[in-house]
Amino acid sequence: MKRLTASKPYLHGGQLLIYDFDTSEDEDEAGGAMNTDVAEVANALANPHPFQEPSFMRSLDLEAIHAPEFSQYMNTAPPVVADGEFTVGMKFSSREAVIKAMKDYTIWRGVDYRVYESKPTTFYAKCTEYENGCDWLIRVTKMQKKYCWEIRRYNGSHTCTRSTISQDHSKLDSKTVAEVIKPLVEVDPSIKVKSIIAELQSKFNYTISYRKAWLAKQQAVESIFRGWEASYEALPIWFEAMCHKEPSAVVHFETMPAYQWDDLVPDIHVLHRVFWSHYPCIRAFRHCKPVVQVDGTHLILVKEYQMRYERLKERGEAYTNWLDRIPHEHYALAFDGGYRWGHMTTNLVECINSVLKGARNLPVTALVKATFYRLNELFTRKRAEAEARINAGLVFSEMVTSKVHANQRASGNIQVSCFDRENEVFEVREMPSGVEYAVDLRHRRCDCGEFQVDRIPCRHVFACCANRRLDWQVYVHDVYKMDQVRRVYRARFRPLGNPATWSAYHGSRFVGNPFLRRVAKGRLKMTRFLNEMDTRMLRRPRRCKQCGAEGHSRSRCRQSAGPSGGPAEE
Repeated sequence: MKRLTASKPYLHGGQLLIYDFDTSEDEDEAGGAMNTDVAEVANALANPHPFQEPSFMRSLDLEAIHAPEFSQYMNTAPPVVADGEFTVGMKFSSREAVIKAMKDYTIWRGVDYRVYESKPTTFYAKCTEYENGCDWLIRVTKMQKKYCWEIRRYNGSHTCTRSTISQDHSKLDSKTVAEVIKPLVEVDPSIKVKSIIAELQSKFNYTISYRKAWLAKQQAVESIFRGWEASYEALPIWFEAMCHKEPSAVVHFETMPAYQWDDLVPDIHVLHRVFWSHYPCIRAFRHCKPVVQVDGTHLILVKEYQMRYERLKERGEAYTNWLDRIPHEHYALAFDGGYRWGHMTTNLVECINSVLKGARNLPVTALVKATFYRLNELFTRKRAEAEARINAGLVFSEMVTSKVHANQRASGNIQVSCFDRENEVFEVREMPSGVEYAVDLRHRRCDCGEFQVDRIPCRHVFACCANRRLDWQVYVHDVYKMDQVRRVYRARFRPLGNPATWSAYHGSRFVGNPFLRRVAKGRLKMTRFLNEMDTRMLRRPRRCKQCGAEGHSRSRCRQSAGPSGGPAEE
């Protein structure tokens, strides 16, 4: 592993994975004070317990985790006993188990208790209405010979009723909530706080506060994936193990020196960002389309550009004059020379983002591990699918096959005139519109632009091939053939094995940047830089969904029958 000090992003083997770890908090709300004593933080990072990866890290089935409800966890009473009451002689494995059972009991029944005695060997509690007629009390004692806690006294069920039903329960604290939602967080670490509140309301019929739900989520995340600070400590150790198993992998760190007051802290570095690329991904890029996408604006085809250009000109020549100062190849697919391979939008970027879906809010090492296991699952599955299609005698991918069939069907009403039989130059005319296009098969060009953009025969090419009885498959680029797809996913990931077998790590220790840690409450503000497409002047006028008129929204519509708008006008 190399540590770099430059501030530029890196591209190696086609896989651009650069993360700027500028925060260690969730996107919903932050809590806790900022800790600037990096030496004290670093000394508390070590954790001897190996990290166990949850099942969600290894799976790319990302639709199930966003289901609208989690029925397997809803409307289930806490396991106490068959009739729902404690009994004298009931045993518990620990003091924590006693407290948890009592909390579940009181929460579920809408009652409450007050602790009167809490010692290492005794737990004694009474109902909060004990002085007002309810004689509920419980005493649990640690039995030294039996190595358990046992209920020694119990007066039976509550006889009190709560005069008012509160929106929250004092015993439904963040720790209790964290234990309840732990299965949900393990399935979907990006679960929203409002979903947690809804889950608790459905389970216990209490509406907890936003902050309590947020704190419970943080505790559940830390319980499953270890703490934020400890994750920075584990990151270089994990990467070193990965590079040891696969020396061809690439990892580059960018760090900053750590200071305590004005003194430089030795052997501790603040992680700025890290780039990594797995060896199978490096090998795969050799057989992929040579495209590196950046999430940005939409591109436009030959046949759409002029139409949209004229529509923009109708709104004012100032717009088109501004657009004319930008080279067409920078924003229009029609003029890019085929370098974008027909990808008009940034859907490929979204496909890459799906690998990280559900893992964005995890501690850094857990996020990196999620990419490792999910990419391994992706390569394994895609390799098997390619083998299956090849064994079935299929030449192209499913997407290309469907597109080829559509172009074949569209070529039926096209007239073909041969101009140069030797060089395979034709002119085609679409019927009944009469629109004409020139086709040059040898140079793989068509006036419609789709042939040279997609590298797949367009409808005009199919008409020419049918006219001359040519094999259209030779005009499909090799990147779409299943044999090439199989090469993309040929390389295999290697398991890292038990962490106990890894070599001892002797490198620098990493900590997060404490000055970038969020301490303010509330949601994060948008930090995306706006461009010209985001300005109001280039957008269409706002249209009301109520009346269809422009210039206002439905909330300000005079025909709205909202609570403050009065009755709708006739």
